[in-house]
Amino acid sequence: MELEEVELREFLNKLYLNFGYDFRDYAQASLKRRICHYLQLKKINSLSELWNNITSDNAALEQMIQEISVTVTEMFRDPSFFKSLNKEVIPRLKTYPFFKVWVAGCATGEEAYTIAIILKEAGLLERSIIYATDINQRSLKKAADGIFPIDSMKNYIANYQQYGGLGEFSQYYSAKYNAVMMNKELSKNMVFAPHNLAVDNVFNEFELIICRNVLIYFNQSLQNKVINLFYQSLCDFGYLGLGSKESLLFTDKRKNFTEIDRKEKIFMKSPK
Repeated sequence: MELEEVELREFLNKLYLNFGYDFRDYAQASLKRRICHYLQLKKINSLSELWNNITSDNAALEQMIQEISVTVTEMFRDPSFFKSLNKEVIPRLKTYPFFKVWVAGCATGEEAYTIAIILKEAGLLERSIIYATDINQRSLKKAADGIFPIDSMKNYIANYQQYGGLGEFSQYYSAKYNAVMMNKELSKNMVFAPHNLAVDNVFNEFELIICRNVLIYFNQSLQNKVINLFYQSLCDFGYLGLGSKESLLFTDKRKNFTEIDRKEKIFMKSPK
């Protein structure tokens, strides 16, 4: 199915004006593919038919947002990133009596639990609050429940071992049937909340912000806007972790960050 640019733009404008979901500055090619896939999946023939569906059925709206949002994630994804984070950032966090971490675009929460495990093994979990946010309400519900498919564990265990975890990964969850539940101790200092990076503002000051493999789905203008949001949200000498294909290069705040690890895309906010 082919979507006309004008038709797609009109649909995204209406989606934002009526429901507050702002996909207007997402990378259009990727977004178009996801919407076309959803239309084919649901056997919907046009965007106008889709609009009628989501305006008459709130469940249909939630399902569409779930499908076109990017929710692919895993625990300790790219273990070398977390190994560098543990080496370069955790010692700095140990100097704070209390600190806040923001996992932006957390999807179903695997990265938030990853951070909680790292902080627990460093003896810092009790001194922290982890804010895990996403545009997708269904994903946030899954994240807050902390229940994941047992089939995922083999991959997560391998990632954890490559990262250099201090214990057995199995100590952090209990298995039942075909699912696992993460230990509640990991999430007791977590706050799960909706936040739209495209339109929402600063809501706290953080010592560490993790936002990996999210900016690649935004156009350059929105990437710049979000990096400015992160800059405003970080304390001086606060840290920012991005995905392997993401960069500060084309943003107007690139000179306001010090590169801590070029390969792993870890940066520190320079003092004013």
